[in-house]
Amino acid sequence: MSPTSTSAQAPAHHTDDPVWQAKVHLAAALRMAVMHDFDEGIDNHFTVVVPGREDQYLISPFGVHWSEARASTMMVFNEAGETLEGEGVVELSAQSIHAPVHRLTGAKVVLHTHQPWALALNMLKANRLLPATQTAAFFDGTIAYDDHYTGLAADLTEGERLSQLMSGGKTVLFMKNHGVMTIGDTVAQAYRRLYKLEKACRTQVLAMGTGQPLNVLTESVIQRIKNPSHQDRHPRSERERLFFEAMMRVVDRLNPGYAD
Repeated sequence: MSPTSTSAQAPAHHTDDPVWQAKVHLAAALRMAVMHDFDEGIDNHFTVVVPGREDQYLISPFGVHWSEARASTMMVFNEAGETLEGEGVVELSAQSIHAPVHRLTGAKVVLHTHQPWALALNMLKANRLLPATQTAAFFDGTIAYDDHYTGLAADLTEGERLSQLMSGGKTVLFMKNHGVMTIGDTVAQAYRRLYKLEKACRTQVLAMGTGQPLNVLTESVIQRIKNPSHQDRHPRSERERLFFEAMMRVVDRLNPGYAD
């Protein structure tokens, strides 16, 4: 049976309740991050706007290992850092960074990690992701760069500062000496960006390690990659959905329980 057959397309753990679905997808993404070596145990943060509420956000309570994330334990917090639903507290840097980014960029999903290959690139003075592969070319023009790490985030002004850098439709933020952030309209979209970004960063760092010059793609080729002349039989939104559903099936085999 093909990967795009009806049974493979059926959403895993589907529900008509958008809030519960958001919790399931958030918990699944956290467990995926462990599987893909994006996590730091209980640190870093994934957040989702509560469907139907623009000023409330879903997050896993601080202190829960990402491999333990469950839909039923997701809590709701606001920009003041108050826990509105669920048990637990929101970590200060999550409040300080994520709430303003949601509010000012309009992003429904904000994912922040210290994943190793992206962070390795961000440790360099010349930390730009170069369009030297097909995967990297898709990120051309979508990345904002914060070249001035200021230390641990302790208030909302840090999230507001980072949000300003992401103006103009940027969907990825490189945080020098710190990590990366992706935003999106859905968990599937934001996580696929995070996953593809790590692949692109890894290949660039590996290639740089040879000491040989990189062969950066020309602007005309980059535009043909991003805007193909032919009609794609699998639009980007479908690729995002299928990717995330496939990853959920992998997590179901390796670390089930996120939908509980």
